[in-house]
Amino acid sequence: MHRLLTVREEVFPLRETFRISRGARTEARVLVCEIAEGEVIGRGECTPYPRYGETMDDVARAIAAIGPAIAGGLDREGLQSAMRPGAARNAVDCALWDLEAKRARRRVWELAGLPEPAPVTTAYTLSVDSPEAMGRAAAAAAARPLLKLKLAGDGKDGARVAAVRRNAPAARIIVDANESLTLEEARAVAPILAEAGVELLEQPLHADADEALRGVALPVPLGADESCHDTATLSRLVGLYQVVNIKLDKTGGLTEALRLRAAARAAGLRVMVGCMLASSLAMAPAHLVAQGADFVDIDGPLLLARDRAPGLRYEGSLVHPPEALLWG
Repeated sequence: MHRLLTVREEVFPLRETFRISRGARTEARVLVCEIAEGEVIGRGECTPYPRYGETMDDVARAIAAIGPAIAGGLDREGLQSAMRPGAARNAVDCALWDLEAKRARRRVWELAGLPEPAPVTTAYTLSVDSPEAMGRAAAAAAARPLLKLKLAGDGKDGARVAAVRRNAPAARIIVDANESLTLEEARAVAPILAEAGVELLEQPLHADADEALRGVALPVPLGADESCHDTATLSRLVGLYQVVNIKLDKTGGLTEALRLRAAARAAGLRVMVGCMLASSLAMAPAHLVAQGADFVDIDGPLLLARDRAPGLRYEGSLVHPPEALLWG
């Protein structure tokens, strides 16, 4: 049966300004891909990311351009070579999974041969601010079991972590530098992080400079985010990092994300599953990848002023599997 692909932009205001070392945002702008086959519609959502050279217009065009091939019968496996990894392929890949599940009247996890998913505990992200402001934010989120701090590489990161630890003494903590540190700065801040019980330092150096980490022993495990995209980028990371952060907007969809998860574990690396700022439609397939992950960071909908309906069910930091009406 003929398949029709469409793509549209949707905007979700944030609860408050979200800051990382590269800048600030007040809204999440996403692209939704829909593939209709008769009355059955599969959906996928992506967030184009300027750090990887992506713009809303370019990604929307790339999604639209694959429409004729999808109409002609291109399947998920063919999609992996027809489109490069990134946000555009993610939206199409997840829409194809959703369509297949709806047509078969089965869940995606069944189609993928995976166990039924269980709820997972997500990190809750505190964006970059002054140490005092981050301390207040930590106090407000102190009941959450896992907090993720954004760092800035401005000499105040140690004070930020200390303020959060004082105000959330029972929470587990991970930190994300978003490429903002030098090797010397990472060496200097790592003992402070270890003293505060931080369990992970994510992407301390720029991805183009992270070879400097080879052979360097720091007292906190290191996670690769901007340095890890898909299975093709994995082998170089062994010996540099102990954890890889899998995001579907980097892998180019659920299909490659599941492959990357298996390959990372086979390489002896621990797994984190993360997200961009997006709605529950983007988190739903990530929730499937997050099963059994060492760290989960799919709190995007918690940062929105409003999520789509229906959305994922969050009970505090516990995220339940998606209902079929949402995705999969």
